[in-house]
Amino acid sequence: MKLYNSYNNRTEEFKPIEDNKVKMYVCGPTVYDYAHLGHARCYITWDVLYRYLKFKGYDVTYCRNVTDVDDKILKKADKEGKTPTEVSQYWYKQCENSMKSLNTLKPDIEPFATKTLGEMISMVKDLINKGYAYEVNGDVYFRVKKFSKYGSLSGQPIDKLESGARIEVGEQKEDPLDFALWKRDEKFGYNSPWGVGRPGWHIECSAMSRKYLGKTIDIHAGGADLIFPHHENEIAQSECANGCKFVNYWLHNGFVTINKEKMSKSLGNFLTIDDLLKKYDSNTIRFFILTNHYRMPVEFSDEALTSAQAGVKRLMNAKRTELNESLDITQTEEYKNFTDAMDDDLNTSKALAVLFELTNKANKGEKNAFTVLYKLATTLGFTFYKQELTQDELNNALHHVSEKLGKDFSSMDELIAFRKEARENKNWEIADKIRFALDEVNIVLKDSKDKTLIERK
Repeated sequence: MKLYNSYNNRTEEFKPIEDNKVKMYVCGPTVYDYAHLGHARCYITWDVLYRYLKFKGYDVTYCRNVTDVDDKILKKADKEGKTPTEVSQYWYKQCENSMKSLNTLKPDIEPFATKTLGEMISMVKDLINKGYAYEVNGDVYFRVKKFSKYGSLSGQPIDKLESGARIEVGEQKEDPLDFALWKRDEKFGYNSPWGVGRPGWHIECSAMSRKYLGKTIDIHAGGADLIFPHHENEIAQSECANGCKFVNYWLHNGFVTINKEKMSKSLGNFLTIDDLLKKYDSNTIRFFILTNHYRMPVEFSDEALTSAQAGVKRLMNAKRTELNESLDITQTEEYKNFTDAMDDDLNTSKALAVLFELTNKANKGEKNAFTVLYKLATTLGFTFYKQELTQDELNNALHHVSEKLGKDFSSMDELIAFRKEARENKNWEIADKIRFALDEVNIVLKDSKDKTLIERK
């Protein structure tokens, strides 16, 4: 298996530190607002890597942190008259629900920054004792120029960084390049050897990865926007505190763009996952993301999502047969083609092509084709159960039936009750009109003993 290492810009053979075990860390969300499509791209990408490593037989420990103490959280708490804990807990729950809706697996370890303060303080003390950090009036800064490899990940030499560095009002740095490890904050802070304060953003991930995965880890992943300064600073403080290499493989996913601009909250051009899920199901969003190579930027558009929706429909409509649980799929040609694609730096677009080949074979009635399709598709995180229709799909169906019958329906429950009454009165013409109208928008009503189910065709 080969992965592209952002540290040296080379595709390298993946070799874990310890036999078959993989220690994997992903920078998690700062919980102060809704998760957006950019988050979906990041967490779906690394969810696929996590699933695929397990599929290959690795014993994976996946750690993804939660930043629940941050300037943005404090600003929101101030604005809304709430405590930072109330803000972060509320938005963590929203983010967790969004991730669950996207069918991303929960990490093995999900540490919160506020629960790891002791480890952060310990690491900052180590850096001060070794001369890599210094305290000034309750603030603690890292001496960037004492770490000779600084800038290696982002490819930015010190002299270039120096030209753009500034000391902000209130900062008391020795050098403009130095960054905060601990910030004085008497309003929202915690006790520390340097007075009441709170951690800098970068020290959080270094302390959490060291606590839960060890001093040197196999894989550290995240969005390309984190390369500088976040990941650059993580390397500096971790390697100086621990005295050893921090990460063997750095992996970064590309941006999601809208009109060629990176999607972000600061630009105000973001689409929340919850809003997207009102229009498209999780399989469609995942397909849209996996059609593109994870390192490349991906341009969002309704046309691209509609195309992804059609692709998902092909996969989901594959002729289904009973799963052959005893089948060794590693002996099939499609397994080899799938793993060849995924072993080539997670080439998911080629892996999807294998799924379509299997769909064609399943539709032709080839034995075991659906079993192989199911096992490979679920490795990419696709689900084969019937998912609930989006609100947009339901509204469109109601509008279409209302037009065809010349009668307004305010809800699906009302339509189903009207249809039930027509059937009980043996008014088959009305019942058929409803069935034909729903058929035109790819929806079918299925009657069971206790209720009527609404499903996609």
